[in-house]
Amino acid sequence: MLAVGLVGVLATLLVAGLLVAAVAVAGQRARTAADLAALAVAGRALEGADAAKACLAGGHVAGLHDAAVVSCTVRTDAQGLPRATVEVRTEVAGTPWRATARSAAGGIPADR
Repeated sequence: MLAVGLVGVLATLLVAGLLVAAVAVAGQRARTAADLAALAVAGRALEGADAAKACLAGGHVAGLHDAAVVSCTVRTDAQGLPRATVEVRTEVAGTPWRATARSAAGGIPADR
């Protein structure tokens, strides 16, 4: 009887550990996708693309990392350089949960 209880406790701990690992992996994947999507948006904006086309490029990059863009903005900073802010969401494997991450990227003046 004690062995059955011990196996149950160990199985519960294993499942909990796997859930924590799945959340950690999804969070890292979301952060990576957000960073890369923001860089893609900023890069396209630096090339002269309008906000919609730049955000479309960011959505494509996020999709390559199993994430979806939730929001995307492109603004011009004080030096006239574009600044992109992107929020992405990805699924946590084996759960109904989602991981969300935000990132920003932009150009720097040529004199730096």
